[in-house]
Amino acid sequence: MSFLIKNATIVNEGKTFLSDIYLENGLIKEISHEINIVADKVLDATGLHLLPGIIDDQVHFREPGLTHKADISSESRAAISGGVTSFMEMPNTKPQTLTQKLLEEKFKIGDEKSLANFTFFMGVSNNNLEEVLKTDTKNVGAIKIFMGSSTGDMLVDDKKILNEIFKKTKCLIAVHCEDETIIENNTKKAISKFGDNIPINQHPIIRSEEACYKSSSYAVELAKKYGTRLHVFHLSTAKELSLFSNKKDIKDKKITSEVCVHHLYFDSSSYDSKGTLIKWNPAIKTTNDRENLFKALIDDRIDVIATDHAPHTIEEKQNKYLNAPSGGPLVQHGLNIMLKFVENKKITIEKIVEKMCHNPAICFKISNRGFIRENYFADLVLVDIAKKIIVKKEDLHYKCKWSPLEGESLQGEIKHTFVNGNLVYSNGIFDSTKKGMRLAFNR
Repeated sequence: MSFLIKNATIVNEGKTFLSDIYLENGLIKEISHEINIVADKVLDATGLHLLPGIIDDQVHFREPGLTHKADISSESRAAISGGVTSFMEMPNTKPQTLTQKLLEEKFKIGDEKSLANFTFFMGVSNNNLEEVLKTDTKNVGAIKIFMGSSTGDMLVDDKKILNEIFKKTKCLIAVHCEDETIIENNTKKAISKFGDNIPINQHPIIRSEEACYKSSSYAVELAKKYGTRLHVFHLSTAKELSLFSNKKDIKDKKITSEVCVHHLYFDSSSYDSKGTLIKWNPAIKTTNDRENLFKALIDDRIDVIATDHAPHTIEEKQNKYLNAPSGGPLVQHGLNIMLKFVENKKITIEKIVEKMCHNPAICFKISNRGFIRENYFADLVLVDIAKKIIVKKEDLHYKCKWSPLEGESLQGEIKHTFVNGNLVYSNGIFDSTKKGMRLAFNR
């Protein structure tokens, strides 16, 4: 079906302007002030902002093996309703994605179930170097190294293996950075003091600034030593920002970084009201950390905004500190959080589009996505940015059916989402007959 979108306020490549846009055969065919082509469907976008589809470079959709929490069908629906048209999913599923065979099996699930476009990362352990080095750089988003244990326990702590991977891989390496020894020592201290009733506000003390910096600085050291393309996930501390530069154009950076919406929205004072619902790894830290992360986002030391969407059941999250898993569902409201910051004049909408759409495409060298350009895939989101929303349980599309944002007032209503030129979400209604595509990479 061809679409003619009329009177849209387009936000793209640092500019905001009124235009029509014509979509045909899955692609953006024309962007012009006035288009009079006869289309199968005409959509009047007066008063709405048209953004490139968001590319979320870090999600956990839990399939296969952990589908009591989430699955690719349910979470891709939530993503689409939040304006996310492409996602990159992590390997700590069950089984862990540690062989090329298991990786391709996940891609088959994506083909069958995902409403959004997708890629899946190849996982790394201390024992699968040969499999990792087989990863096809043109068809797989990245290899993922947990340099710090998190949900799924895929810790890679063998320095010889880390050196070999950084030295030999042709892939982009994405890393979770926390030093395990520091965390273990801090946990022992907390148990000694509190027993099994460790307060949640100890989480950023246990998974400390020191733990983050020691690990991320080592990853950066390895990348510089071997000239490896490195992307550091979910920065959470002000101290780590010294490791990253804004002196180069992002296209020329070998080392890039990401911040997640929860590290911008919450701080350590939020534990009092949110408890284990906001237990993430790395931990949400101080107000000073949050403010400095925002500054680094604006001045381009931080390149990408993501959600690290990582659902668990509410029963799992309500356990005591030591047994409550880390992570929470966010993919449906990442854009709304950032639009609230726009409303409060902390960031511009053009900057949001740069960090959530353009830069993920540039960082990962995604083919023909992330921008509103003629002959690019028509991944687009129409948003009423003036409308406030309240996050309500009944509006959630997550399989786990809860959010740490419930009751929060956020900004913007996602009205329509196009994936590959298909209108897959419109005013709360999904078209599940159209599935997303496997992302391809210009490498």
